[in-house]
Amino acid sequence: MAAPMSWRRLLSGLKRPAVSGVLTRMSDRLFRRKERSRGSSMFLLAPLLGEVRPLPALVQPRPPACPVTSEGLLQRFHWIADQVPAFRVSGGQVHVLHSPDEFYQIMKANIKTAKRRVVMASLYLGTGPLEQELVDCIEEALERSREERMASDLKVSILLDYTRGSRGKKNSRSMLLPLLQRFPGQMCVSLYHTPDLRGVLKTLVPERFNETIGLQHIKVYVFDDSLIISGANLSDSYFTNRQDRYILLRDCAELADFFSELVGAVGDVSLQLQRDDTVQVKEGMVHPYKGDHSEFCTAANKRIMQVVDLARAKQQLSTSTTEVSQHRQGPGDTLVFPLVQMKPLGIGLDETVTKRLLTEAGDDSRIYLASGYFNLTRAYMELVLGTRAGYRILLASPEVNGFFGAKGVAGAIPAAYIHIARQFYSKVCRRGQQDRIRLHEYIRRDWTFHAKGLWYYLQGSEQPCLTLIGSPNFGYRSVHRDLEAQLAIVTENQGLQAELQQEQERLYCMSAEVSPSTFEQPNRSVKLWVKLVTPLIKNFF
Repeated sequence: MAAPMSWRRLLSGLKRPAVSGVLTRMSDRLFRRKERSRGSSMFLLAPLLGEVRPLPALVQPRPPACPVTSEGLLQRFHWIADQVPAFRVSGGQVHVLHSPDEFYQIMKANIKTAKRRVVMASLYLGTGPLEQELVDCIEEALERSREERMASDLKVSILLDYTRGSRGKKNSRSMLLPLLQRFPGQMCVSLYHTPDLRGVLKTLVPERFNETIGLQHIKVYVFDDSLIISGANLSDSYFTNRQDRYILLRDCAELADFFSELVGAVGDVSLQLQRDDTVQVKEGMVHPYKGDHSEFCTAANKRIMQVVDLARAKQQLSTSTTEVSQHRQGPGDTLVFPLVQMKPLGIGLDETVTKRLLTEAGDDSRIYLASGYFNLTRAYMELVLGTRAGYRILLASPEVNGFFGAKGVAGAIPAAYIHIARQFYSKVCRRGQQDRIRLHEYIRRDWTFHAKGLWYYLQGSEQPCLTLIGSPNFGYRSVHRDLEAQLAIVTENQGLQAELQQEQERLYCMSAEVSPSTFEQPNRSVKLWVKLVTPLIKNFF
């Protein structure tokens, strides 16, 4: 324990030049091999040298906006509406997609038929043939809207992360520039830049490593009044052999409006891509890394929370108890709650709901939880270990980790996840909870695993009544660094419950349960330097 405590004392004084020098020398010794030709490996720890700035106060709990008072199952989870908008839909409008190709084909089909809007939020857009085909679909839709001279031309709005979308010479920006140049009045590309990457930190930290500071990580795709919520990015592997989760909600106008407005709000505080490949801040907005940090975060918080508050206010005005209470298995048998997490901007709605959901999960509940990057926050970990619900946790085996086989320091990230999983499993065993909390590793040849979310079961039920699906991984990055969004879907619709059950079974049937012998296998050996460095950098991946 002496070494970790020493590091913590160093971290408390990171802004002093002398301490920065100590970290530089130590990190150079750790990572000197193979990295000299690629630049000093001190940059892996460079994010730790950033100035710690006060954040805007987190959004405080508000009184309920709408009286969600349906009987039975929906009533059990109506407390979520105390924090976020609640959209009532029919379970028949919600469809679980299972494969990357299905996700890709449905997305292309919906783009081609869109008449009013296409709104896409992702970490980045890839640069291969499949991504170009997706761009061609957008171009085709825009051309059609011009030819048909619609009363309201099709508008396309795309939100990506600035650092990831600008990586390399051929990147997300270069893929979209032709559309921006050809359809300037119909096309908008926004690039979110975290306010925490600024000053000397922005100058020193190179590409790829600068993405550890904070990202736009929301993945939602809106086509007129339908949308797909997912954890999948717009890149070829996510269309072919990278397993994720995807839910399509058809003809849900109010929910589609909400996410269009949410993406628009984040876009307003982002950098706007211009036709000459430069970027500009929208008029009246604070620059994310040149302007004052606190002013930017406060302005961004206000703009984004306007969307959440307005949606809740509309529901309060338009929804009565009699309108909300509808017959089960008919219209309105499913509640959809959008959960937003943007801690750098002082927004923690997803964290608040997830904590309470885990806290109230008693011995009458079972939770199947998946994370492509298993790295639970301390709070989530203690809730899993300290409550009475049964847990089945699905994580990536080393071979299906997205960083498996990567060059340089990134190639050690799967080993870091092995170390984190082993530490968690050891805690489970020390508390004698191996029967209540079980770990499973996803194993699939030539595939990678990126699925995340949970399925919530009540006692005596063979099908889940609630799912969380979206971009968060339940880790430190998701809670504290990145912009995230997911849906909490609560349903009494037996058909939708069956679809969610099939989804869970398809993922878990590709797994093997973890046991003590799992970590004794040769491919689970973790080098000493990885064990030493993991506690320092685990909050950055």
